[in-house]
Amino acid sequence: MNRLRIKHVTGFAYQGEVSASHNEARMLPASGDSQLVLYSNIDIHPVSSSHDYVDYWGTRVNAFEVLSPHDELSLTATSLVEVRARAHEEHDITWEELAAWATVAMEYEEQERQTAKTEPPEEVVELVREIVSSSSGPCEAALAICRAVGERVEYVQGVTSVQTTATEAWAKRKGVCQDIAHIALGALRSAGIPARYVSGYLHPKPDAAIGETVTGESHAWVEWFCGQWRGYDPTNLIDIGDRHVAVGRGRDYNDVAPLRGVYAGSSGSRLFVTVEITREA
Repeated sequence: MNRLRIKHVTGFAYQGEVSASHNEARMLPASGDSQLVLYSNIDIHPVSSSHDYVDYWGTRVNAFEVLSPHDELSLTATSLVEVRARAHEEHDITWEELAAWATVAMEYEEQERQTAKTEPPEEVVELVREIVSSSSGPCEAALAICRAVGERVEYVQGVTSVQTTATEAWAKRKGVCQDIAHIALGALRSAGIPARYVSGYLHPKPDAAIGETVTGESHAWVEWFCGQWRGYDPTNLIDIGDRHVAVGRGRDYNDVAPLRGVYAGSSGSRLFVTVEITREA
């Protein structure tokens, strides 16, 4: 078990003064599968009014607006979370049984649909066909698909953006965790396996000492359904464990972006982000 303190600072520096902005933040984790939130808070400057709610996908949302002139918007989200190791049990489910699940529950049927960001190129679809044909069932195939994607796409920062699609990232064979997750989602869904995007954090140092603070990042991985939801981190080719803290789930990045908003009165903005993670137990 790890007890992790996460400090996530982000916001927009505007090129000029803005008269108003309306925003949503998805930066605070919720207690759930193998994680317990001991403390969480988000500090927003400046702010005129705000309210919190849980969105359709189950993610905590801080919606707020700033109605006074400002040239910078800054948010600091602080969370203390206990994370336990996950059990990844194999399930003996057939393709026919998996298809039946999607007909009785919208939760699974919705996560079978491709989005503009996850639509896979034909080369990925062909790779999936080969994996499925040599797999004993959807659970084995799903894990093999995610591993195949992670092995073929190199983690490189700066070659993609939040607008990059799975097809574009696959053509480069390079991208960040968001891109690798989108490719994996498209591949899984092309096989008829319900799959969802997970945003959160990964402690980057497995052997970190207690009290040690390290520089981290927002992270993304995937979960697929084959009898139960099963998570995997295709960027690092590892199972989801006690270093992963989940914040939100959705169809792709657009459903769980940490911060998005609209503003009036400036010609542009620059997003800034820093993440610090401290192991406290």
